Amino acid sequence: MLSLRPITPADNPAVARVVRTVMPEFNCVGEGFSINDPELDDMYAAYRQPRAAFYVLTTAADAIVGVGGYAPLDGGDGTVCELRKMYLLPEARGLGGGKLLMETCLAAAQRDGFAAMYLETVTAMTTAAQVYAKYGFEPIDGPMGATGHSGCDRFMLKSFR
Repeated sequence: MLSLRPITPADNPAVARVVRTVMPEFNCVGEGFSINDPELDDMYAAYRQPRAAFYVLTTAADAIVGVGGYAPLDGGDGTVCELRKMYLLPEARGLGGGKLLMETCLAAAQRDGFAAMYLETVTAMTTAAQVYAKYGFEPIDGPMGATGHSGCDRFMLKSFR
């Protein structure tokens, strides 16, 4: 059984490990990918800002097997947030953890007053794109904001209104 909780400072190494395990699986290494974001080693501090949250998906033994969160879109106008670093280890996929993460992030972002949620991904993450579409994310023509993730080639937006 998987459960979800907010990130704690002690979770930082495990959160970084999840991202650094999943990204290479989809050839998302090098410049322009979130695997190189400076915040990766201290995700707890990175999401301590207003209108932001980051969650860890855990097993019954409290092992972190998935992560994800949201924050205001860098370079945006404050009405749009970005779904960030939503990754599940292979052993956690297909067990409802992605649904739990997604629904929690969407509900919290709406409570925080955002009008829409934006995300960036890559074509190789086909299952993720299907999940995003299921939750009402629609493809858009190009990137929004200033995320620095030039390696991404798929951009999606979900309106909350």
